[in-house]
Formats: sequence, C-alpha cells, structure tokens
Amino acid sequence: MDNKFSIAIHGGAGTLVKGLMTPQLEEEYKNALDLALIAGYEVLNQGGTAVDAVEEAVRLLEDSPLFNAGKGSVFTAEGTHEMDAAIMNGKNRKAGAVSLITGIKNPVSLARDIMDNSYHVFLAGDGAMEFAKQRGYILETPDYFYDEVRYQQWQGIKDSDNFQLDHSAKKDGKFGTVGAVACDKEGNIAAATSTGGMTNKKWGRVGDSPMIGAGNYANNATCAVSCTGSGEFFIRGVVAYDVSCLMEFKGWSLDEAASEVIHKRILEIGGDGGLIAVDAKGNISMPFNTEGMYRASKTSEGKKEIGIYKE
Repeated sequence: MDNKFSIAIHGGAGTLVKGLMTPQLEEEYKNALDLALIAGYEVLNQGGTAVDAVEEAVRLLEDSPLFNAGKGSVFTAEGTHEMDAAIMNGKNRKAGAVSLITGIKNPVSLARDIMDNSYHVFLAGDGAMEFAKQRGYILETPDYFYDEVRYQQWQGIKDSDNFQLDHSAKKDGKFGTVGAVACDKEGNIAAATSTGGMTNKKWGRVGDSPMIGAGNYANNATCAVSCTGSGEFFIRGVVAYDVSCLMEFKGWSLDEAASEVIHKRILEIGGDGGLIAVDAKGNISMPFNTEGMYRASKTSEGKKEIGIYKE
C-alpha cells in the first residue's frame, strides 16, 4: 500500500493587519497559494519525489510578485535584490543552499543544482553566481524583479537605518519568505525555502532561510521543516533542527514538537513567526505565533486547507 502523501506550503508570517488586506488582495494570495499547492501535490500524486514536489511548489511562489521571493523580492539598501534559498532531502540528508544572489529567476532551483551537481552545500555571492553561469542559468534584468509596492516600501525608509520585514504598516510586520514541505508515496520527505530578505537590509545580511537547520531541514527519521519569521531569532534558536531534535530525543509527535518551538522556545528569546512541517507518515503541522501566516496544505486523504489568519 502506498504511504499517505502530503504537501504544505507557506508564503510568510507576521502582522497581517486585516484592515490593510482588501478582499480582492486576499483572494489573489489564496489563488497564488492554491496554484503552488496543486502543482506540488500533482508531482506527488504522479509518484514523483518529495524533493521534486517542494521545488515545483516553491518555484511557483517565486514566480508570483505577491511573495518576497524570486520575482517579488524586496529592495536592499543599495536598491538591488539579494535572494536566498535552500532545499533538503530527508532520505539522504543531502542539501543545497544559496545566498546573496541576484538576477536568478528561481533561487530554489539553483539550490537544488548545488545539492545535485556540486560537492558543496552552501554557495554565496559572486561564487554562487559563477556556479549559476557554469550551469547555464540565464540572468533576468532588474526590471523583472521590480514591483511597485516593494519599491514604495523601500522609498519610505531607504535613507534611514530602518529595515523592514515586508508587507506591513509597522516596521516589524509580515515576513514574506516562501517554503514547502512534502512527504511522497515512498515515505520520503523534503523541505525547501526561498526569500528576498529584508527591505533596506545592509551589509550582506543573511537570514535563516538558506541556513540548514535554522530555516530549513529534513530528515526521514523525524520531519521536514520550512520556517518563516524574524530570521535572526530563528538562526539563534536553530529552529528547524530543534523541532527534529524534540521528535528524535524526546519521542514527541510532529505537532507537539512544532508547537513547543513556535509557541514557547522561540518566544522566550523574542522571536516571532511560524513554520510548516511534515513527517514520514504524511502528518502536517503549521503553527505560528503571529496574527497570520499565508499557508496551504493538501493530503492524499483529501484534506485541504488554505488560510491566512488564525482560524
């Protein structure tokens, strides 16, 4: 008998102020999530691997200007776009990650390429761009990544020392990372995460998204996790691996472990955000400690969920 298979995706977590969200925009977000969810689910349904499914789902989220990844990436202090991504295979714990890249339409696919076609896990900056050129990537021009909303966000704070976590009226608002986790018919799991970082970020800041164990992790023995939130805290809390650890060494369920990390451990150091996680039995957990998290999930048992706010 085939294993129960499932997929979950997220498009960021944080202060999603209901008043700022028009019904039309809400509909657009839900449609974009649905599109990515269905595409990833279809890969699993046809017997594809969890790794293929999470890459496909994240690619579609990167292609949408609604999310702070790929096409919708925010502006840095220099007026450029610096993107990060990671992918991990729970079957063999191979991983690929990339940081501080520009002009790459789908950073998650470059991360996949690093996992599959280099001896390394993490490439950054100029070296990562050199690797991309050698792999035949075509660079998009800056106008591909230009988004008027993002540009105006940056204009509002560009000559200050403020940085902004995407999409909000107040500085600590929504974080627009995207990610996916999946369990395939073979019971293998995988996770992928991609982001455009912080508006007005300086000094080559890197968040948790491309860091294996912090913002992205997968191990068949425990879980696959993709995080979104205040990256600095997720790095300090080694959040993705922390969920795995609680399952491995305390014998906790996926839900217990994910909830403990998001509702207790990360809050204790002042961090906020959420995560999506899946285990090798296809169970899904999507906790967040903010007002909302763009999220969607679908299982082979027919259960489907698309949400933005707390239910």
